[in-house]
Amino acid sequence: MIKRKIEEKLHSFFKRGKHSALLVDGARQVGKTFIIEEFGRRNYDSIVKLDFVQSKQARSIFENVEDEKEIITRLTAFSKQPMIPGRTLVFFDEVQKCPEAVTYVKYLVQDGRFDYVLSGFLLGIELKNVRSIPVGYMDEIKMYPLDFEEFVAANGEMPELLEAARKSWESRRPMAKVFHDRLMRLFRLYLVVGGMPEAVQTYLDTNDIRSVVSVQKKILLNYRKDISQYDEKNSLRIKAVFDRIAPELNDKNKRFYSGSVGEGCRYERLEDAFVWLTEAGVALPSYCVEEAKAPLLLARKPRFFKLFMNDVGLLSAMYMNDIQLQILNGETNINFGSVFENFVAQELVAHGYSPNYYNSAKHGEVDFVVERGGGVLPVEVKCGKHYERHHALNHLIADKDCRVSDAIVFDGYAFKAKGVVSYLPIYMAMFLSPPQLPDKMIYRL
Repeated sequence: MIKRKIEEKLHSFFKRGKHSALLVDGARQVGKTFIIEEFGRRNYDSIVKLDFVQSKQARSIFENVEDEKEIITRLTAFSKQPMIPGRTLVFFDEVQKCPEAVTYVKYLVQDGRFDYVLSGFLLGIELKNVRSIPVGYMDEIKMYPLDFEEFVAANGEMPELLEAARKSWESRRPMAKVFHDRLMRLFRLYLVVGGMPEAVQTYLDTNDIRSVVSVQKKILLNYRKDISQYDEKNSLRIKAVFDRIAPELNDKNKRFYSGSVGEGCRYERLEDAFVWLTEAGVALPSYCVEEAKAPLLLARKPRFFKLFMNDVGLLSAMYMNDIQLQILNGETNINFGSVFENFVAQELVAHGYSPNYYNSAKHGEVDFVVERGGGVLPVEVKCGKHYERHHALNHLIADKDCRVSDAIVFDGYAFKAKGVVSYLPIYMAMFLSPPQLPDKMIYRL
């Protein structure tokens, strides 16, 4: 079984005994259902699953309810096993198909007999018309494809490999060459396989890249089917935008250009498509900022952005020229800039960052800027030998208003530091995460 970090979050949430349900949101195929079911089997005497897509009977539990207490009676009747108070996990799966279930979460939590976990996708859109969102009675966590650290562990690598990499990240010093070479090979493999659990498991079982690509093509096909199923009115526009993600990232400036979808297309006509793909977790937006100063949200230009795929393996599968073999061979005559940047965007989002990029007509572009320590952290991504050429990054560092005390250039070659700039192997992006707040922050006058 592939171990996921979200398991620790599930344990932590239900262990603390907080009186609320947990909503696990995320794109299709990232493994939400499997992880929740495994967690339930390991930690509860019984787990009651209501699949609102597969079971009409499950949906009927929340129809024509006269008394909220009737919900518990219906749940116990639906369950084919004893529901033991304090030892039963109730799992509402595909909750976007039964928004009314969310309405009754407050009562179910207040009842207190059972623990509740919900999962689904497109929840930001599908649940917007729910009569009563249970504020204070439902927490939410996001789930993503396997990040690179999870992928390394899934491949059976010794913990010492990741430990050596983490120490190298913290000290900004090179690790042993044998460790570095191993991680670079794993990184190239991750660019091809990605983090979708089914694709990862297929690779672990077969080591066959063609089988992996077949799985990825199936996932991409299912995404297109979801677009038709959940938004028939705008499906053509959403599919058009979805199909342009890979070509736009391969363009020189990588920014999504609305006109590429169709002649005369403007942002206003496609805005709903961008929102849908983002809410579905299929696409990861990175917004342009004109000033790299915290808070970055105030400097965003919402009409200017890049759209990355939620999984770098899916992006590789969208390219049609057998890019997988070229990546695995580490060919240096191919520009893998879009794939490298997608990897970093994916790591940033999975670790809690909201990615942005800086663009100035005068100074050029910095691939990513994120907020850190009251200032900004610029991140450049290079895939060639000229990794020390970064005019726009130099400008940000020189601008005292930006408060840049640390900058990172991810590449596949160097491991050194010059001033505030650290040149690091690109796989080190797996350790790039916001500072963690303490469990308690008590303040008294």
